[in-house]
Amino acid sequence: MSDTMKAIVVERLGPPEVMELRELPIPQPGPGEVRLRVEAVGINFADALAVSGEYLTRTKLPYTPGMEFAGVVDALGEGVSGVEVGQRVASLGGRGGLAEYALSPAAALIPVPGSFSAAQAAAFPVSYFTAYHGLKTLGRGREDEWVLVQAAAGALGTASIQLAKAMGMNVVAMASTEEKLQLARDLGADVTLLQDEPDRVQKVRDAAGGKGVPLILEVVGGPRFQESLDMAANQGRIIVIGNASREQANLRPVELMKRNLTVTGLWLTSLMMDGEATREAAQALSTLMAGGRVVPQVGPTYPLAQSARAFQDLLDRKTTGKVIIEPGR
Repeated sequence: MSDTMKAIVVERLGPPEVMELRELPIPQPGPGEVRLRVEAVGINFADALAVSGEYLTRTKLPYTPGMEFAGVVDALGEGVSGVEVGQRVASLGGRGGLAEYALSPAAALIPVPGSFSAAQAAAFPVSYFTAYHGLKTLGRGREDEWVLVQAAAGALGTASIQLAKAMGMNVVAMASTEEKLQLARDLGADVTLLQDEPDRVQKVRDAAGGKGVPLILEVVGGPRFQESLDMAANQGRIIVIGNASREQANLRPVELMKRNLTVTGLWLTSLMMDGEATREAAQALSTLMAGGRVVPQVGPTYPLAQSARAFQDLLDRKTTGKVIIEPGR
């Protein structure tokens, strides 16, 4: 094995083209770490925000992006147990995935079903844990309840539809094109609407019996945030997961008071520190995946050298499912 590898390096914040393909030394795992030969990297909107310097935490430079990835365990650091060389795992290591080899804290490894491809394993952690916490942990979704899923054909949207249907919920899905709405219907969405459809607020309310939806997974933000409030039922819960519009949203607390609404933020990074919530989510997801009730939706795949294009396509909303980069290509 060569002692160098190809990796993406970011030395200055900005648009996707700031990412550069470099030759770097293959890293050695320290205590409590494992090294993976990376097979697939799942790309999230948060990755693009980190590269541009707009993420929730400050991006420390230089760095290699890629917060979730999957691969084969290649080497173990001191003190690591419960994982074997040659085992395929997924990692929520937070950074470093866009490389032929990557280090991950052993505690950040997630077992994946043996039936999963590498791309499915990389598409699983962020989207499905986020969807579960949005629907169940924080959203307190119940059987037969209605939920609105925005950006329904994206990685989080497809995961949310599948999990909501597995929980016995009714789904209103919104997306930007008819092609994306067809994917939402294929996954079980009960009602689908174009995101720019006239009278969309009333149509969402009508879908849930005219009273609005009790649970909304809010990912658009900006001016559309007010629409989410208007679509919510009295005592509705709005779970704020993203801000795809990259615009400022305004919130007047009096609007929450009038209809007893609840707005809750969701950030997976901090939620993963809650051991009990993480164990509950992992157990529920493992059961659903083992039974084939939810399957990660793999979107377009790109080679490592086209990482900037993959990020830009994601930002331009040209993709469906989870965008995957394969460092071995």
